[in-house]
Amino acid sequence: MTTTHLVTIRDYLRFAVSRFRAAKLEHGHGASNALDEAAFLILETLNLPVDDINPWLDAKLLPAEREKLAGIIEARITTRKPAAYLTKRTYIHGVPFYVDERVIVPRSYIGELLFSGLFGGDGHNLIRHPEKTGSVLDLCTGSGCLAILAAGIFPNASIDAADLSADALAVARINVKNHGLEQRIMLHQGDLFAPLAKKKYDLIITNPPYVAEAEVAAFPKEYAHEPVMAHIGGIDGFGIVRRILAEAPKHLNKGGGLLCEIGTGREILEREFPKLRFFWLDTEESTGEVFWLTF
Repeated sequence: MTTTHLVTIRDYLRFAVSRFRAAKLEHGHGASNALDEAAFLILETLNLPVDDINPWLDAKLLPAEREKLAGIIEARITTRKPAAYLTKRTYIHGVPFYVDERVIVPRSYIGELLFSGLFGGDGHNLIRHPEKTGSVLDLCTGSGCLAILAAGIFPNASIDAADLSADALAVARINVKNHGLEQRIMLHQGDLFAPLAKKKYDLIITNPPYVAEAEVAAFPKEYAHEPVMAHIGGIDGFGIVRRILAEAPKHLNKGGGLLCEIGTGREILEREFPKLRFFWLDTEESTGEVFWLTF
């Protein structure tokens, strides 16, 4: 691939978007379209702030920088790997996290909700005084991103983060260390609540596997790079969610709550658990895919 005539960041942005669209890439790992993913890939590769590409568009690139950009744009197309795997980094609300193929690329709606004002904000609150929250569990933690975000939202809480995958916990350990939270976040390997014995929490947050088996089998190539166990939730996608609903009450302190992402299909849970008072939460890109529940 020759890029002799590409000189500025604007040139490479236009070039990347054109190539991504022609290749019919799938997006959804932190960016929802070709333009946003191209901008992220360019800025991260050049070690520039990823929040806004506009100040840099007319910057002329050095030969070595042009070579790096050409290479990573081509790699995105030929490997079909999400940009976060190529750069080994992703962000949630500007907070950086290390990622690789051992974990799903973090993109939980819960990350947005933690910063939405529902925890200590001026309007409606799920938890009015987050500084009084003493214990938090991040179940199915993956990269550890939600546990790390929770450490900032709940400054006085001790936090447990659990996952079945030893590989995922190895990545979580990197992120916990990078954020200097080794003394506040404890990692546990095991099946859901099993490694936590009888511990109870003021808050449980979880983004468990919730994709149906048939849907996982039909994944586009980008999603197929992620660990299958991070997606698959049984025949209808809700096998693990059902287990969490059954076990969570035993692990919540009085007045505690469960914040859980389930994707689409809320009517399935409402039909199966008519006595539970699900409070469904919306985000910028989702409607009723996360619930809040107190028992």
